[in-house]
Amino acid sequence: MTGEPANLDLGVIGNSAVAALVDDRGRIVWLCYPRLDGDPVFHALIGAGAGGDGSFAVELDGFARAERRYWPNTAILETVLEAEDGSRVRIVDFVPRFKMFGRLFRPAMVMRQIEPLAGSPRVTVRLRPSWDYGAERPRVTRGSNHLRFELGDQTLRLTTDASPGLILDEISFVLERPLTFVLGPDERLAEAPATVYRSFVEQTAAYWREWVRYLAIPYEWQDVVIRAAITLKLCAYEETGAIVAALTTSIPEYGATGRTWDYRYCWLRDSFFAVRALNRLGATRTMEDFISYVTNVVAKVGDRELQPLFGLQFEGRLDEALVDGLPGYRGLGPVRRGNAAFAQRQNDGYGSVILAIAQCFFDERLDRRGDMALFERLERLGERAAALWNQSDAGLWEYRTLSHVHTHSATMCWAACDRLARIARRVGAEDRAPYWREQAEAIRQGIFREAWNERLGCFVSRFGGDDLDASLLLLADIGLVSADDPRFHATVEAVARRLKRGKHLFRYAAEDDFGVPETAFTICTLWYVEALAKIGRQEEARDLFADVLGRRNSLGLLSEGIHVETGELWGNFPQTYSMVGLIHAALSLSQPWEEAF
Repeated sequence: MTGEPANLDLGVIGNSAVAALVDDRGRIVWLCYPRLDGDPVFHALIGAGAGGDGSFAVELDGFARAERRYWPNTAILETVLEAEDGSRVRIVDFVPRFKMFGRLFRPAMVMRQIEPLAGSPRVTVRLRPSWDYGAERPRVTRGSNHLRFELGDQTLRLTTDASPGLILDEISFVLERPLTFVLGPDERLAEAPATVYRSFVEQTAAYWREWVRYLAIPYEWQDVVIRAAITLKLCAYEETGAIVAALTTSIPEYGATGRTWDYRYCWLRDSFFAVRALNRLGATRTMEDFISYVTNVVAKVGDRELQPLFGLQFEGRLDEALVDGLPGYRGLGPVRRGNAAFAQRQNDGYGSVILAIAQCFFDERLDRRGDMALFERLERLGERAAALWNQSDAGLWEYRTLSHVHTHSATMCWAACDRLARIARRVGAEDRAPYWREQAEAIRQGIFREAWNERLGCFVSRFGGDDLDASLLLLADIGLVSADDPRFHATVEAVARRLKRGKHLFRYAAEDDFGVPETAFTICTLWYVEALAKIGRQEEARDLFADVLGRRNSLGLLSEGIHVETGELWGNFPQTYSMVGLIHAALSLSQPWEEAF
């Protein structure tokens, strides 16, 4: 890095095994290895450590400007750098993903090619990985066409047709021909780097374009939905079926607030939203993989309460620790590793799991259909939901010192029992359907009794309270009330009065463990867009949606939140919640295909 302040105008490349973030000058500034929650061997996004700045840069002498784009309908990123004298260089970055020998080939490998486009560009290649969260420099060895970086108990090998010495010593040189860089496991390539690159980039492009071809996208905002869907896919860890909430840790929700969290884990709630969005597009494979993940999680939990998040390989303990050796995004630490929320009670998780995989009992396209055995496993979660729906928890906003009976948590417990009643009928468990219907109705009536505030004339965020939060906008979406219920209309209007700032919504306005929130949560704004669409206020919804679309970065991606006054993106990136919201809003608002021509 050269001292510029970090920003979130980042691109994502990945293959559902590893993922990297590339900044607006073509530098890889984030890569966890060998999986999405691994040691960030490139960590420049959250600062330099004693082991180095943690980036993979191609620096053009006399740099003046850059242009970037994804190759259409792919996760392949192209960056063109231009110097003041007009010389230009193109960088193409991707992570291989394609079918080979009847299965998906998704190695822990980043491929990069640089080529001259105009003039006689001089470049410097700076490859500076480190390990132990930036604390340690690697031991480097070189061969005739490779460099090996020993990073603790793992080794990265760069195989290249560039001069290893020029890279190792960071010497500027004239770029006269395309050069290829293959960074991955300590294994020899079977062919020349350029040959492997050509084959892999063609097959990877073909894979993504074929995947996109079968998405059931809306007529309007097709590019928005396609990019959001690809990004969600990159946040899935297919080896186990887990889905991370975001690819990063410790990007602050805003400024020096201390709200820096590690989102590289699988929240059951976030996974439900991601699975449902992809299901609506017809990309059901992620749901099928998530079923496998949940099966393992449920087996691990046994009769204990279901914790809200797990590691990518079903780890239950995700102890939170501060990383002292990295200063944080823009120096705004602390940097955290792990997330203490794993120890919280968040009762909405039971409904999140059941809703995420309910479709597999009804969708006859699927190879792996829900059966009696899966239903019986889900019943164990339903029993916990029926027992805990009116118990205090930390809620979906994960309050660290505040505990209440949250309306959203109770609603998701209702949804768990409601869907189990429907599934019971589907699998022929007729004796269980009345039981789950009775449980669901008891919870439903309890919510109507305890979460409706007669004085305010709307539902409130916790039983017996008078605060509102944005999750109340989901009541009709989850199915607790109908969209034409006057109580839902009143609640939508009350939430807007309390939480809307300009054209964006805060998740809540009350002070929490860290003070008063300072950024709007993008998913909340998009929930509001959907709610407006449901109650017939289409034009207002489209106007707000257009504003959110204008806040995306230059590649169409979003982080967790937006600072309303500046429009700047804050929070971990890319946020699956936000990409899910784009998909749902577009599907809710788009003109139907049959009316388009």
